[in-house]
Amino acid sequence: MQTSISKKLSLFYLSLVPLVTAILGFGVGHISYTIYLPVWIINVCLMITAAWVLGLNVVRNADAEKRELALGAFFLIVPWILVSIFFGFGPPPSTATEWTATAVEQQVRYSILIVAGIFIVFGVAVVRDKLKKRGEHFYSQLGFVAILIFIPLFIINMIFWGYFLTAAFNILAASGSEKMPEWYKPVRGLFSMISVVEVALTYLATAAFAISLNRAGLFNKIPARIYVAVSVLAFVIVLLSTCCPEPFVTAGYAVSIPAIPFIMPYFIGVNLLRRSGN
Repeated sequence: MQTSISKKLSLFYLSLVPLVTAILGFGVGHISYTIYLPVWIINVCLMITAAWVLGLNVVRNADAEKRELALGAFFLIVPWILVSIFFGFGPPPSTATEWTATAVEQQVRYSILIVAGIFIVFGVAVVRDKLKKRGEHFYSQLGFVAILIFIPLFIINMIFWGYFLTAAFNILAASGSEKMPEWYKPVRGLFSMISVVEVALTYLATAAFAISLNRAGLFNKIPARIYVAVSVLAFVIVLLSTCCPEPFVTAGYAVSIPAIPFIMPYFIGVNLLRRSGN
């Protein structure tokens, strides 16, 4: 009974983290690192503990298949362990002066996102191997290929935001101007399209893996269909945002915020970890 309660509490806490992070990050905005850093460290410890209780503990003594599945699931959870620090960063600044004032934090933000994206690839690779051993090859392969195309585009996009723009804004702030030069518009347009492609690939990969997990017997039909429906809807919104007026532009922006596409793989990881623990 006590173990069951601990698992339910762990599941509840892990399920709550993305929502609370988003609400605080966009609702409260930037706060001092002397506040968010200690809170984030505590949250990291709590999330790792919750993951351990939920199912990660099987790495100690379970058979190889369960152990590897638990590790793959945990790799999908790690991105949100890292990006939960964004509750204190707030949204990216909207002016060159504000960006320059928090330049180090912006570089840390996008560096964290790069590491998070790499962990997504690690997790997907391990889960795909488990799916292949269970006889599901087609959808797991499609999802894995989509992720392999996604990751270099994602890293390039994050480097642009974290390092190229930071340097550009530092130059603007030093010159006392807030107006970006003319060459910025086509460059920004290029990276907007890169963002569309990599985000769309992430949602497609999530849908493919949800189908694969169901076919392999790791997910029931209802949760698998929910993952597929949400992922396909987000994919369509991303595409429509490139050619349709409001509200598609705002909706496309919302589902394309770098950490948001990682929410679905995160919950896949949480559910796989729970299955491993059971």
